[in-house]
Amino acid sequence: MYAVVDNGGHQYKVKVGDVLNIEKIEAEQGTTVELKPVLVADGDKVLTGSEVTQVVKAEVLGVVKGEKIIVYKYKAKKNVRKKQGHRQKYTKIKVVSIG
Repeated sequence: MYAVVDNGGHQYKVKVGDVLNIEKIEAEQGTTVELKPVLVADGDKVLTGSEVTQVVKAEVLGVVKGEKIIVYKYKAKKNVRKKQGHRQKYTKIKVVSIG
């Protein structure tokens, strides 16, 4: 059994026991959050859209930072250079149940 959940404009395919990084949500470490699935598949049976009544429960493991991204802006012949870094924050979760 697996489900596809939507969070922060991204869709993730999850199974029970999966650990993944999703867009940062406001939840404390150790709490359980519920994610609304877009699609649920169990063997030959696939539910989508309004047919889906299940929820995906996940435990919050903490907040982690992603890779550092360097943004460098440059204008030729104008002596304009700007270097900027960015590190996105993610929430690490573990899927506990689907249903």
